[in-house]
Amino acid sequence: MTACIVGWGHTPFGKHQDKTVESLIVEAATAAIADAGIEPKDVDEIILGHFNAGFSAQDFTASLVLQASDDFRFKPALRVENACATGSAAVHQGIKTLAAGQARIVLVVGVEQMTTTPPADIGNNLLKASYLPEDGDTPAGFAGVFGMIADKYFQRYGDQSDALAGIAAKNHRNGVSNPYAQLRKDLGFEFCRAESDKNPFVAGPLKRTDCSLVSDGAAAIVLADTATALSFDKAVAFRSQAHVSDFLPMSKRDILDFDGCSVAWSRALEAARLTLDDLSFVETHDCFTIAELIEYEAMGLAPKGEGARVVADGTTQMDGKLPVNPSGGLKAKGHPIGATGVSMHALTAMQLTGRAGDMQVSNPKLGGIFNMGGAAVANYVSILEPIK
Repeated sequence: MTACIVGWGHTPFGKHQDKTVESLIVEAATAAIADAGIEPKDVDEIILGHFNAGFSAQDFTASLVLQASDDFRFKPALRVENACATGSAAVHQGIKTLAAGQARIVLVVGVEQMTTTPPADIGNNLLKASYLPEDGDTPAGFAGVFGMIADKYFQRYGDQSDALAGIAAKNHRNGVSNPYAQLRKDLGFEFCRAESDKNPFVAGPLKRTDCSLVSDGAAAIVLADTATALSFDKAVAFRSQAHVSDFLPMSKRDILDFDGCSVAWSRALEAARLTLDDLSFVETHDCFTIAELIEYEAMGLAPKGEGARVVADGTTQMDGKLPVNPSGGLKAKGHPIGATGVSMHALTAMQLTGRAGDMQVSNPKLGGIFNMGGAAVANYVSILEPIK
């Protein structure tokens, strides 16, 4: 255990046309510093997760965190980017700084503002997270990439429409209890299962309810080395973490296996000396419902092709054996790219310290996080445990 989360801040996710990347950063960073009970001068390093890819005209953003306080001036600040796993990349970079003994306290902020971008440009920006020589002309952009993955899964394992609707309904039901979620509405299984004017097909077998939301928002956490963290009011330790990268071209791998996800989970669990059965809940990367379904299999919750079983038997429900996405996931919470991974860590820390409010999991001991960039290309797993 080289790092602990000792404070956090989180803006609501949604359409914030009256805000900017800068104001979102400042809001989340200020809240995290206050929650940790420290002063800005106590921070040794600042790391910003910001994907951008065309969402913001301001493309040099690391030092925008300094706008939160003049006392941040002359602190080292850098920006980290790794597609949709940008937030977790920033978190893991902060852990490395602490492990190297280069800092005692690190502020990590994740941010994105997407909704001010024209819809056609949003699709083009997101598609940049795929392998453009092969996927650059995919209809419906990144949704089209996962629509193709869903098509392949259906062809190999049969129609999974009920399972996808079950995942969407679960996450929307959970999102009702998340005060930071963009869509706090229990849509129900029938609405998610049926095609309608309000829930049309978007790409392949994926309907609108199968796709995460375009969103604006920011989240921040304060990290401290373990010895320092013990002097704080609360401390959630990284029992382990793993980062695995896979080939960007999907043609070089079996895209239905999410091998990078499997390896990342295996390494993190082995390093923590745990099994999946030891975890109290998981926050996983449901950019599309088909992703969450395959992730069940990749993490070892179900055999290949049988992820639908844990949807049907209630395993992943709030009262199930392993609640998945008690926050509502990206599906209900929203997916402001750079903020997503930081949000996952903040919300997991809230759960483990009993501060998750209405979305609180019953008596959690260990929380798992999986955040990915691209189609299981950048794969990050964190396993968190409260120590104070």
